[in-house]
Amino acid sequence: MLELLMAGGKAMIPIVILSAFALAIICERMWSLRRKSVLPDGLSEEVRSWAQQRRLEPDHIDALEKNSPLGAVLAAALRARHLGREAIRERVEDTGRHVMHDLERFLPTLGTIALVSPLAGLLGTVIGMIQMFLAILEHGIGDANHLAGGIGEALVCTAAGLVVAIPAYMFHRYFRAKVADFGIRMEKQVIGLLDHLEGEAAVTAQAKRVAR
Repeated sequence: MLELLMAGGKAMIPIVILSAFALAIICERMWSLRRKSVLPDGLSEEVRSWAQQRRLEPDHIDALEKNSPLGAVLAAALRARHLGREAIRERVEDTGRHVMHDLERFLPTLGTIALVSPLAGLLGTVIGMIQMFLAILEHGIGDANHLAGGIGEALVCTAAGLVVAIPAYMFHRYFRAKVADFGIRMEKQVIGLLDHLEGEAAVTAQAKRVAR
């Protein structure tokens, strides 16, 4: 492996750096975008239980906000629950934009790596071909070693750029789809919570009318 990297020449340096960044981003996003850390199981049911037991206190809502991205969105809805559904929607959308931005962290960089890596490989290919033609001018076409060196450098750089770009692109698309799925699921959870709160408010209002 080391011999292949050295055969690619100096053009392999940016490709190796890009591969290190890509690997770090992929590992970080795999850890951060775990389902249980973004959409904890049973969190919505627990919040509904709080609503039924009248435990929607500031301390509970603050703890919910720090729990997870889903918790932050649900907390935004709970804080605006007395302002009407339209105001709640605006608060949730505002919080949701920040949450989605955090979930998409480093993904633009990963996409850029997927785009730039083949170009870096192409640059190495061009450099290798230039060296080959210079070798032909200096030594003629009879020196196979100089020709093989330039061709080898060109091929190694091309392959290395593709080896970095293909996984980076695949994981970029995978993470984007995963974030979009999380967004839809969080939206459903918030709508379910709002419907539950409105139902509870209607029941409470009906009970007060009956008591009168």
